[in-house]
Amino acid sequence: MPTTQVKMAAQNAPGYDPLASVSIMEQLRSASQAIKVPRKIPVLGSMPVVKQFQVLGTLLAMFLVFAAFMVFLENRQSSQTSAAASTATEMQMLSQRLARGSALASQGQAAGFPAVEDSRERFRSNLDALLNGGTVRGVRVDVAQEPALVELLNAVKARWERVDAAAERVTANQQSLVALAKGLESINQANAGLLDLAQQAAQQIGAAGGSLREIDYANQLAVLSQRIAKNANALASSDEIDPEVAFLMGKDTGAFRDILNGLLRGSDTLRIAAIRNDDARATLAELAKRFATYDAGVSAILQNMQRLTIAKQAARAINVEAEPLLNDTVKLSQVYEGGAGFARTFTLWAAIVFALLALVCLVLLGKVFLDDARMRAFESENENKRNQEAILRLLNEMGNLADGDLTVQASVTEDVTGAIADSINFTIEELRTLVRGINSATDQVARATQETQSISNRLFEASQRQNREIQQASASVLQMAQSISEVAQNASQSAKVAQQALGAAEKGGQAVQNQISGMNEIRTQIQDTSKRIKRLGESSLEIGEIVELISDITEQTNVLALNAAIQAASAGEAGRGFTVVAEEVQRLAERSGEATKQIEAIVKTIQADTQDAVAAMEKSTVGVVEGAKLSDAAGQALTEIQSVSRELAELIGRISAQTQMQSTSVTDVTRGMQGILKITEETTEGTKQTNVSIGQLTKLAADLRSSVAGFRGRMQAAAGAASTGRAIGGGFGIDGCRMSTTGLGQDWRASCWWVCGFADS
Repeated sequence: MPTTQVKMAAQNAPGYDPLASVSIMEQLRSASQAIKVPRKIPVLGSMPVVKQFQVLGTLLAMFLVFAAFMVFLENRQSSQTSAAASTATEMQMLSQRLARGSALASQGQAAGFPAVEDSRERFRSNLDALLNGGTVRGVRVDVAQEPALVELLNAVKARWERVDAAAERVTANQQSLVALAKGLESINQANAGLLDLAQQAAQQIGAAGGSLREIDYANQLAVLSQRIAKNANALASSDEIDPEVAFLMGKDTGAFRDILNGLLRGSDTLRIAAIRNDDARATLAELAKRFATYDAGVSAILQNMQRLTIAKQAARAINVEAEPLLNDTVKLSQVYEGGAGFARTFTLWAAIVFALLALVCLVLLGKVFLDDARMRAFESENENKRNQEAILRLLNEMGNLADGDLTVQASVTEDVTGAIADSINFTIEELRTLVRGINSATDQVARATQETQSISNRLFEASQRQNREIQQASASVLQMAQSISEVAQNASQSAKVAQQALGAAEKGGQAVQNQISGMNEIRTQIQDTSKRIKRLGESSLEIGEIVELISDITEQTNVLALNAAIQAASAGEAGRGFTVVAEEVQRLAERSGEATKQIEAIVKTIQADTQDAVAAMEKSTVGVVEGAKLSDAAGQALTEIQSVSRELAELIGRISAQTQMQSTSVTDVTRGMQGILKITEETTEGTKQTNVSIGQLTKLAADLRSSVAGFRGRMQAAAGAASTGRAIGGGFGIDGCRMSTTGLGQDWRASCWWVCGFADS
């Protein structure tokens, strides 16, 4: 009956078309026929695939290395050839530059010598690098080995050695050549001036009535100066030194000197007398002065004539060898440019051949890989065919399981479905055990729910009592919090009063300190006043002594006046005037004595008053000291009061802070009690809900017991089918199972669809 239902469900499944159905075996057969066994590679085809990969990979790597090496050789040869050819081209330029520089140097131009030196050095280093190997233009050039190239390089070297020796002679005579240029320059600069002065002297001599001989000699000076300059320029510009020209230049210089000296001083040899005209002599003197510089230039040329000859010959030799040397370097450049063609062609073709071989190896590797993939696909198709046949057998055996009979046992074979059948048998056995366990667990759940419901009722009653007690505790804590808050307020007020008392004590202590300071100042002032009064008494004593001295002087004056009166009386008329003076002095002495007595009485009075004042000041000082001691005692007492007040204020402040902390803690406790009360209420409500849930659980346990009591095989069949569906779906894919059953009979199609669909659910 269930099998029929499954078949009907399969027929009613969406996408089912019996007209389009084909046998799964036919599909497998056609698929296996579509996959052809690939043809093997000769020689390598008999080896394992891994070995073929190793051999072809090794050959590929080897051919790639060879190709890269050939490319490297080609690049290296190309670089060396280009560097050598460019070096040969540079040598062509250097040969011509050396010729031009030696020509300039032979004329004494300083710019030619650096060109000669630089060209020599660069040509020598380039030739050495090409012949013996070295680095040119940043590229390492090998030693020349081809016979034709070596022969050409040796020819260039032999010609270069001659050119180099000549260039060395040119540079060795640099000083002489430079002196030639300077001497020639001085001659050319002075030439025009000498000509003008000589012509002017001839005119002045003629105007002064000079002889024809003198005028002729003066004109000869002009001719000689021009001829000397012409010969000097000829020596400098010619390639060779003409001895005749040098001799004529020396002879003309001597003749110029003799004629000039003869005109100035006279000469028996020339048969002329000294010129007497002042203007002519001044012109001749200026001419002699300029000729000294002129003569120095000529002397420099004549003295270095041998070296000049050597340098000129060397420059001429360089000029002669420059063209053949240029031709040799041109041939050398052509040899380098054309000689590397064959080597470069060989390495290039070798690189191409190795690259093609590497490409062939790569293609063979691809073929081996594709052939291996095809073989794996062929084997996989065969394996799938065997698995499909095994699945057909397993599904036929599972037909009774679809009716809910858990007594079914699947056949365990060596095919891939053997493990599935074993798992299905194990699942059926576990389902049997599970049904028995569910029945036992249902009974235990029923008993446990009854006990849990009883405990929940007791917990509900206990939570209600706890709720009431927590409410009472919360009220008590609130009252305690209010009391602590009042205590905290009182403590805060006490702290403020203590602070005020502390401030008053500090002010009193400050006032006592100020009083003590004032008493100390008064004592100091009294002591200063007493000292001044004592000094006043001492001064009055000194005044008394002075008064006594004045009194003594008065008595003596009185005695002297008396003696003077006696002497005047004895003198008669002559001493009468003196007697009047003596009497006047006596009266002054008496008045002085009376004044002295009055001063003495006043001084004694001052001394007595001073002593009384000193005594009074000493008594005042004692009183001030006693007052200061009392003030110190009062200050110490106030200091102690201040310290006690401060400690009391700090203590009250700490009490206030602790009270506030306790008030805060009590407030937190109150909030905590309220939270606990809320939690207790929630617990009570949860207990109520737990009772309701336990009642529902009891009902569900009863329902489960009745369901298991009526359970026979449907749950077992569903679980077994689900396990089978998962195994098949996991091995072949659910969609693959559905697609692979197209075209089978309705019974097989329905069974396979049911299994795969159940696995999906």
